[in-house]
Amino acid sequence: MARPRQAEDAAILAAAARLVARDGPLRMRLADVAAEVGVTASALVQRFGSKRDLLLALASAGAADVEAGFRAARRAHPGDPLAALGAALAGGSRSVATPREMANALAFLQVDLTDDAFHRATLAFFRRWRAEVRALLSEAVEAGELAPTDLDALARAVEVTYNGSLLTWAIRREGRAPDAIRRDLAHLLGPHRRVPMP
Repeated sequence: MARPRQAEDAAILAAAARLVARDGPLRMRLADVAAEVGVTASALVQRFGSKRDLLLALASAGAADVEAGFRAARRAHPGDPLAALGAALAGGSRSVATPREMANALAFLQVDLTDDAFHRATLAFFRRWRAEVRALLSEAVEAGELAPTDLDALARAVEVTYNGSLLTWAIRREGRAPDAIRRDLAHLLGPHRRVPMP
């Protein structure tokens, strides 16, 4: 019995993501994706239409995956929104575990910034991402972990810190990306933390 098409699509997109991380979007070939999942390149063309369409499907799927990553972080750190935030951001660096993978992610970002369809998918991703960040920051304020503040501005600062932390880590190559993200996030949020009562 054949697997459901949705599961096949998920496997194809996961393989494409691995190959983009390894080879970059320009060097990734449909034949390599097909070999990775055990289908023919022509089957991929039938399914997605072209390499560009496959990459666009991959970019669009990223927006849907945002909530899943934050849900997993919340489950791992129930009742501790700042720990969940740190886990979600550190987990987001899985696809750029090496400077080479970061370079390939930046190559994909070049496509995102110059092609309107890709840009829409990337913008949708970061809108959802920032909304999830803001929700956790709001919960941290309610829990007394953070002092009341402009949550929209702080969520934007978290986004800037996350992206800057990844790029700086790739340039300096000191330690691991998740550790750099956690350290920079802690530094950003430090002045916003409530002083513990004696």
